[in-house]
Amino acid sequence: MKRLGWFLFGIVAAAALALAGMGMFVMGSNGFSANQTPSAAERWFARKVRSAAVPSDARALANPMVNSPEVQTEARAHWADHCAVCHANDGSGQTPLGSKTYPPSPDMRLAETQQMTDGELFYIIQNGIRFSAMPAWGAAANAHSDHDEQASWKLVLFIRHLPGLTLEEKKEMEKLNPKSPDEIQEEREEEEFLKGETNEPQTPHHHH
Repeated sequence: MKRLGWFLFGIVAAAALALAGMGMFVMGSNGFSANQTPSAAERWFARKVRSAAVPSDARALANPMVNSPEVQTEARAHWADHCAVCHANDGSGQTPLGSKTYPPSPDMRLAETQQMTDGELFYIIQNGIRFSAMPAWGAAANAHSDHDEQASWKLVLFIRHLPGLTLEEKKEMEKLNPKSPDEIQEEREEEEFLKGETNEPQTPHHHH
């Protein structure tokens, strides 16, 4: 038993030294700027952190929600309104915000996400992941959230659907994405123009 304890201690110590060495290398070369592209080692570490963030008993949780067109419609709307700002409507993570987080938002259509269990996905939605940009959406972890467990389980079903998302579904989601004041004004002016209420739509002013 004592030998096993020392063996485990050695593994932990070696991992800590490796991480410390990687941190010193990053500090010495590029600092901690999020403008840099994560190295292969950092991407590997981020995946391991995501995996380690889920307790073993949570991995085995079964999704209590039954997949249906109605559930997919509801989850798709929820995703477009709450999740797409980082993950994109199609789950690619290719958004101005998602691509600039460190590490960037993963492409959730790929095997690294799709091979996770329903329980893992549910747990991450509810509880977030430390050392990443993924927040906790569950009411138990976020007192200001109205996001209940059923909503998270429905999102799990939608994540499973991401690799097969259709063009029509993407267009539908674009209408549900949050709009900036400039975008809302632009849409209003276009509607008025189409109704003949104005001569031409005004070009919106974008502030940077």
